[in-house]
Amino acid sequence: MLRRAMGLLARPIAASGARSFSTDLPAAQTADAMFVEAWNKVIPNMDPPKTPLSFMQPRPATPSSIPSKLTVNFVLPYASELATREVDMVIVPATTGQMGVLPGHVATIAELKPGVLSVHEGNETTKYFVSSGFVFIHANSFADIIAVEAAPLNQIDANLVQKGLSEFTQKLSSATTDLEKAEAQIGIDVHSALNSALTG
Repeated sequence: MLRRAMGLLARPIAASGARSFSTDLPAAQTADAMFVEAWNKVIPNMDPPKTPLSFMQPRPATPSSIPSKLTVNFVLPYASELATREVDMVIVPATTGQMGVLPGHVATIAELKPGVLSVHEGNETTKYFVSSGFVFIHANSFADIIAVEAAPLNQIDANLVQKGLSEFTQKLSSATTDLEKAEAQIGIDVHSALNSALTG
């Protein structure tokens, strides 16, 4: 059994069956030729509908050398905090710990936990509190940060944070159902992270 497993592991993977990575795909836009061909057969006198690819800008190619800046997009469901901003570094609160992202970072996807997102530009540092979300780091020194909720750290009222923390602590102690306990625990986790962010 072990010999068979070792043989399977040692066997080279066929290039034709291997799935390509997104970094291996061409940077230029490509039309869905099969769809357009099928559309033209059925409805030759009408232009084919636009697909999502029609509205997307071509992905920048992966540079041959590491650029000096990291390009960051930081978006919320209702706003765009940073759009193609070139920065020196960002530090994100990943579920695995604080993660610093510099130009040339390896392509990564990480889940965000409640905490402080720091954007470093020269001598200036802008800090945001993020509740949760994801960060997508691309091989071409682009980073997309998608947060469910975020606020600049200097706009958060420390007194309201303390009040919320005590309220959720009381809710947890008086909770009777699993749902009430879970909701109270989430409130405590977020307010504790807010409190830690403010006290530094």
